[in-house]
Amino acid sequence: MKILVVGTGAREHAICESLKDEAELYSIMSNQNPGIARISDFKVASEGDLEIVKKFAIEKNVDMAFIGPESPLEKGIVDELEGAGISCVGPNQQAARIETDKSFMRDLFEEHKIPGSLVYRVFDNYQDISDFLDDFDKDVVIKPVGLTGGKGVKIVGDHLKDNSEAKEYAKHVMDTKMGGYPRVVIEERLIGEEFTVQAFSDGKNLVPMPAVQDHPHAFEGDQGPITGGMGSYSDKNGLLPFLSQKEYNSAVKIMQETIGAINKEVGPYKGILYGQFMLCKEGPRLVEYNARFGDPEAMNVLPLLKTSMVNICQGIVDGNLKKAEFEEKATVCKYIVPDGYPETKFANQPIYVDETTISNTGADVFYAAVNQKEDNIFTSSSRALGVVASAETISEAEKICENATKFVKGDLYHRKDVGTHEIIQKRMNHMNKIRGN
Repeated sequence: MKILVVGTGAREHAICESLKDEAELYSIMSNQNPGIARISDFKVASEGDLEIVKKFAIEKNVDMAFIGPESPLEKGIVDELEGAGISCVGPNQQAARIETDKSFMRDLFEEHKIPGSLVYRVFDNYQDISDFLDDFDKDVVIKPVGLTGGKGVKIVGDHLKDNSEAKEYAKHVMDTKMGGYPRVVIEERLIGEEFTVQAFSDGKNLVPMPAVQDHPHAFEGDQGPITGGMGSYSDKNGLLPFLSQKEYNSAVKIMQETIGAINKEVGPYKGILYGQFMLCKEGPRLVEYNARFGDPEAMNVLPLLKTSMVNICQGIVDGNLKKAEFEEKATVCKYIVPDGYPETKFANQPIYVDETTISNTGADVFYAAVNQKEDNIFTSSSRALGVVASAETISEAEKICENATKFVKGDLYHRKDVGTHEIIQKRMNHMNKIRGN
């Protein structure tokens, strides 16, 4: 089978690795990702240029396309390719609004009475924002309505001092049309521990994957600005040290009801659904959805996949998805980024990756926002690569992963604390306090 993977980063590299043994791979990527380039017939071009993607797919006579990032989904790449007779793993433009339009997502919860929602409002003028925040006695989260690559969200008590600063930031979001819209979503701030459940969906059947916890803050100890994700871990039982089976099942039920609601509103949701949850005292609450794999979370789950990825993709497009089995192992992923990320000035710097030694340590490398020129690899201003290890315990996986990071050289940084006993214990203590244990 000929499969086109659209996208440039570590998420797409992980997708390609999961498909390479069973499919003839093609790729459209905006930079030459060395990991994807060596296992695919590729074209360097903007994945957001729908005509170029469609032309390449037709030219190569591909059977199916797997859409990695959110931006092409927002533009309607699935509609474009399906119109040309090419099946897609990825939701069409209307169904992708579960990520690309946060007001659509929240309204869906309200109209279909899906559990796990929160207090929210969508605003398009400053006076209404001011009046709402003057009367609202809880801390809030300010979100642009559209896509901002995970970097537009600001939280009172974390990035913003109080609701007065929240007003100013909300006005800035609207005035600058951050995310593409002069509108802003204001939500209550949830107190708990965040976790992610990703799932395959054929529009009716939902097949969930192991739970993962990301580390979005740039610096160790959960300090610094929110990033696209500095690393993540998963446990061998598919849960997390602070997450019970019952709580995981509740999150999956919310996702299943969401798939049903999308089907009623705009038609079947076919692809990957990523649910970002906050585990609160009363159970999981939905923070947001992504209409694709998470990055880094894809790197935790895909290397563990035992079921044929090609068969899963076929089940998604045919509407007869059945199951997905994963190895019972813990994983740790640590992202290596340019010094100073996310405000880095160290772009276009060479990095040196000893993949052979990394492989000998028991870890894997997934390349992200880098560019290969001849035999050299250069950074961009974004995350460079993910190092991933699996083992019987999170602690073992963390040690393997941390050891492997030594074999990547350059003006680079990573969070050494991702997956360590200390930070996981901190999460568990926090959750115990919330539960009153």
